[in-house]
Amino acid sequence: MKNIEKYQKLAQLIVKRGVNVQKGQPVLIRIAVDQYEFARMLTKEAYKAGASTVEIDYRDTNLVVCRSLYEDEETLCNIPDWQYDREKYRQSKGICSIGIVSSSPDAYKDADNTKMTKMNIAYSKKTKDLQPYFMNNIGQWCVAGIPSIEWAKVVFPELDDQEAFDKLEEAIFKVSRIDDNDPIDNWVKHDETLANNAKKMNEYQFDKMHFVSELGTDLYVGLVKNHKWVGGNGITNGGILFDPNIPTEEIFCMPDNTDINGIVYASKPLLFSGDRIEDFYLVFKDGKVVDYDAKKGKESLKALIETDEGSSSLGEVALVPYDSPVSDTGILFSDTLYDENAACHLALGACYPENIEGGYDMNDDDFKVHHCNDSAVHEDFMFGTRELSADGITKDGEIIPIFRHGNFIF
Repeated sequence: MKNIEKYQKLAQLIVKRGVNVQKGQPVLIRIAVDQYEFARMLTKEAYKAGASTVEIDYRDTNLVVCRSLYEDEETLCNIPDWQYDREKYRQSKGICSIGIVSSSPDAYKDADNTKMTKMNIAYSKKTKDLQPYFMNNIGQWCVAGIPSIEWAKVVFPELDDQEAFDKLEEAIFKVSRIDDNDPIDNWVKHDETLANNAKKMNEYQFDKMHFVSELGTDLYVGLVKNHKWVGGNGITNGGILFDPNIPTEEIFCMPDNTDINGIVYASKPLLFSGDRIEDFYLVFKDGKVVDYDAKKGKESLKALIETDEGSSSLGEVALVPYDSPVSDTGILFSDTLYDENAACHLALGACYPENIEGGYDMNDDDFKVHHCNDSAVHEDFMFGTRELSADGITKDGEIIPIFRHGNFIF
């Protein structure tokens, strides 16, 4: 591993700012099996920060593909109780979670995507009552990325292995803001900028947003009453500050799932259950997808939309400046963590309770009353472009320009 100093900086950033490990707190690290060197760095930093225990959950995409191809569907979707019990035990101990992205975007191209989708849905249903632990920011969590040759070759197919890896590595370090001597200070300042943007949007309390782009997007997205735009760091109910995504450039809010109308064209591909969905559009009426098409991956798009009742509506609307570090790289990372921070995006499926006043204390019935979307999935797709315009529309019908040429005009 070259650039050890930068990897150590990244590991320190993830532990100290990403999950902000507290003294005596257990830590879970989910990481690819071939990234054991970085797992060791994270483990060392976590213990130095005061972690009580560090558990490594090594992942192997090849084994997941093998299971999808050869394991009986009924067995695959029968999530054993011990998996549920293990996660419940972890949460009872106040665990924080680190997830490291490094696998190839095409890692699941040979998998049985239908069975994988069913397995994922089965797991979501089995663990539904455990999902608020991270969705409601009860415990800290952070997702970050490190390069792999397999991933780099998808991003830079024209380069040889080492050149592709080096270029992806450089880009990840840059957008993770660790190039300077004090990455944590970089993130403190960056979070302040995102928080200020969210504050300005919250002061308006818009009734809805209107998006128009050169691709053909003409979409009205209603916002729930008493909504909260959020960006940058999160805060647990115990007052612990953490950064859930490294990188992040977004501020995001909760759509009203009965008040979404118009058409939206995706500006980047969407990966879903190992399949790539490209050049697609969605038509909404009264909060639901009523028509759609894709030049590639239409069946996977159909499967996503038809996952459950909530997967045909939106749980998130996010504003991301076109001129931002991730977008400025000019790279299609083919991974949502990065690509969603290069463009404004929407998410089919579940909402985040933090995006409505009092959301952490709401139950399912409360969410329905407030038109908050619920689903077993939450899939971001990008629609931001260089010429995207966004207006906020007040309850009195006043139109306030927010985005022009893909950027805030505050």
